[in-house]
Amino acid sequence: MDRATLLDDTLAGHRLTEEEGRFLMTATSGRDVFAIAAAADECRRKRVGDRVTFVRNQNLHVTNVCKNTCGFCGFGRPLGAPGTYCFGREEVRRKAALARDRRVTEVCPLSGVHPDFTVDSYVDLITWILEGAPGVDVHFCSPEEVSYVAKKAGISTAEVLERLRSAGLGTLQGTAAEILDDEVRQVICPKKCDTATWLRVIREAHAMGIRSTATIMYGAGETVAHRVRHLALLREVQDEHGGFTELVPLSYIHQNTALFRAGRAPPGATGREDLLLVAVARLFLDNIDHVQVSWGKVGPKMASLLLLAGGDDLGGTMYEDEVTVDAGAEEASYMDPGAMARLAADLGRTLWQRSTTYELLREAPLS
Repeated sequence: MDRATLLDDTLAGHRLTEEEGRFLMTATSGRDVFAIAAAADECRRKRVGDRVTFVRNQNLHVTNVCKNTCGFCGFGRPLGAPGTYCFGREEVRRKAALARDRRVTEVCPLSGVHPDFTVDSYVDLITWILEGAPGVDVHFCSPEEVSYVAKKAGISTAEVLERLRSAGLGTLQGTAAEILDDEVRQVICPKKCDTATWLRVIREAHAMGIRSTATIMYGAGETVAHRVRHLALLREVQDEHGGFTELVPLSYIHQNTALFRAGRAPPGATGREDLLLVAVARLFLDNIDHVQVSWGKVGPKMASLLLLAGGDDLGGTMYEDEVTVDAGAEEASYMDPGAMARLAADLGRTLWQRSTTYELLREAPLS
C-alpha cells in the first residue's frame, strides 16, 4: 500500500477502509507521521476552514460515588468509601449560578454513576441546574447512565431519554464509550454497558433529535485495530442520523489508576500515538466535521501540535475537572480563552466562541 497515494486519494474524496486506517495509524517514521498529519491538516482546512473554536463551559461534579469504579479512572469511589460526596439541590444550584456568572453557555455534569441514582435523580439534577443557570445547554448523561436507570426503573432507554429531554436536557454526553470492543471493555470497564447497548442508546438519542458528542479513550492497552474499529462504528452511526457534534479523543491518563498500578495497562499513549489518533480520525471520519483537542489530557503544547494534525476545536474552559486531575493530570482544570487565542494565533488561525452544537456566538474572533 502506497501511503502518499492513499493520502492523495483520501483528500480527493476516497473513504478510508478499516485496513487503510490501520495502515496509517501504524506509521512510525517521522516522514510518514508528518505526511499523515499534513494531509489531516489539509482535510481540516477544506472541511471547516481556519477557525479554532471553543465553548465557554463548566464541569459540575455532583458525586464521586460510582458503581463502576473502572480501572482506568482515579476519580470514582465505592459507596461508603472515605472521601465520598454527593451534592444536593442547593450545592448544584450554587455551582450552576456560578456558571451563569461566568457567562457559561454549557454546564456539563461530570460524575460517577451513583448506584442509588434513578431517572428522577437525573431529572432533578437537570432541573436544579436550569434553576441556577437558565438557558444553558445541559450537556449530560452518557448511554451508560441512561441504560442503568432504565433497567432500574423497568422502562425503555427511549423513555428515559424522553423524560430527560422534557426536563431540559440539551445534548447527550457521548462518554462511557472508551473503546467499543467488549473484550477490551471486560478489562478496562467491566461493569459498564456493553458495546451494543452504548450504540443502541446513541442511535435512539440521535433518532429523537438529541445530539451528542462522540468519544474514544485510547492508550489503555487496546490495539490499533480496536481504535480504528471504534472509529468505524462511530462513522456508521453518523451515516444514519448525523447526530454527533464532534469527536473527542481522550488520551488515557495513567498515573493514579488501578489499571496501570496493577500492570494491566501501559503508561498511556505516546506523542506519536496522540498525533496519529487525531490525524487518522480526521481523515477517516468524513461525516463528522469537528475533531476536538482535549488540552486537559495532553497539555497545551501538545494541543498546539494536534491543531496542526486535523484538530479544529479546543473543547471548553471547564473550570474544574476532578476526573482528569484525580487520574494524574494536575493542570487540567481550566484554560482561559486568552490562552486559547494565543495557541490559535501562533498557528495563523483565529479563535471563535461556539455553542455546544457549534453555532458561532460572536461576530468576530477573540484576540
